[in-house]
Amino acid sequence: MIRRNQQILTQLYVCVDFLIIQLSFLLAWWLKFESGWISYDNPLPLETYTLWSLVYGLIAILTGFLFSVYTPKRKKRFADDFWKIIEIHIVSMFILLSLMFFFKEVNISRSYLAIYMAGNIIFTVTYRYTLKRLLKSLRKKGYNRQFVLILGAGSLGKRFYNNLQQHADMGYEVMGFLDDYRKWDAEEAKQYKPIMGVMNELETILAKQMIDEVVLALPLDAHDKYPQIINTCEKAGVRTLIIPDFFDYLPARPMFDYFAGMPLINVRDIPLDLSVNRLAKRMFDIVFSLAAIFITSPLMLCIMVGVRITSPGPVIFKQERVGLNRRTFYMYKFRSMKILPEGTVDTGWTTKNDPRRTKFGSFLRATSLDELPQFFNVLFGHMSVVGPRPERPYFVNQFKEEIPKYMIKHHVRPGITGLAQSQGLRGDTSIEDRIEQDIFYIENWSLLFDIKIIFKTIRNGFKNAY
Repeated sequence: MIRRNQQILTQLYVCVDFLIIQLSFLLAWWLKFESGWISYDNPLPLETYTLWSLVYGLIAILTGFLFSVYTPKRKKRFADDFWKIIEIHIVSMFILLSLMFFFKEVNISRSYLAIYMAGNIIFTVTYRYTLKRLLKSLRKKGYNRQFVLILGAGSLGKRFYNNLQQHADMGYEVMGFLDDYRKWDAEEAKQYKPIMGVMNELETILAKQMIDEVVLALPLDAHDKYPQIINTCEKAGVRTLIIPDFFDYLPARPMFDYFAGMPLINVRDIPLDLSVNRLAKRMFDIVFSLAAIFITSPLMLCIMVGVRITSPGPVIFKQERVGLNRRTFYMYKFRSMKILPEGTVDTGWTTKNDPRRTKFGSFLRATSLDELPQFFNVLFGHMSVVGPRPERPYFVNQFKEEIPKYMIKHHVRPGITGLAQSQGLRGDTSIEDRIEQDIFYIENWSLLFDIKIIFKTIRNGFKNAY
């Protein structure tokens, strides 16, 4: 009963990918050998380049299948495909160069190959992003829908239904529920699709209804029913998805590990635990912070003068914060408040009309210019450009007792801005909402995500800063 739409879409991806590669070949050939913009010496015949481009196309398609880039995309983020496309073309180019070396085809222009490689990545990423947006738009309008049956009308099933209603662009429509014990009351009947029957009627309903996926949202004490349910779904050719009753303890994107021959769920899988990801983020931080310091140095000099002449005391304010792995460090800011009397411990929360602020400090805090020295924290390795905002030890000790999962934010370096801050969650806003955003960021990190947060922070401004 599985819909054929995905097979058609997969075939479309394969054909378009191959055509894109040949289009990149023609463009690279024209730029290198026909445009006159790039000098060259005695190119090989066009036929030779054409042959190797066709070979490369086949290599890239096969590599794409190995990297699972042609699997269903409905539930996946575009960022995952973005990095896979780059990896596929890097691996494919390495294989192509190895084949060319083996066949002694060593006179292919290197600049042509560079243009060819860049064209493949840029064109493929562009068309796939455009197609994904188009499909989302069509699904939102009711086209190419897939139909879901939810087993379990308890809190887990209702929560899944409510979440699915918020993502109409995914193109899923719930046909109804099956449950052995529950019946909707009048209010629930208005809000949810009908309970179509009990579990024993699953086989009959699958035979009569167009169902693409069955979602098991059953409590732990019903797990003994899973084998029969899964066998019934597989017999009908319907996909089965399981929502574990303990999913509140799991990360946003659970990972399976294998230990002693048994599959295990990794409760807290963090992309930045991988050395290659940590290195990539650190290199990005160094380059970005150096560029930011260089560009803003005249502005920082003016601010230093402004702080000095508007209030007595040091220009730079240092405050202890909790960072990576719960280690403390001193975070730098331009001083925006009056100097506290000696021996006074500051455990107060900054308020909107805080009397401790200086007039110039109010301007700095409203524009977040007081945060500029934190680029030196980034350069020194205390912080990252993007990450959860660090907090003072006093508040960390308080929040870790009051807010579930609060300490997870210390698994990564704190940031100058973060996902929560890019959405305006600063100042007097919910700590619980901020932690929820921080955990989502930690579990879904990518360099592309960092760049997106930076641009969103700049576009939206520094809301709720005071």
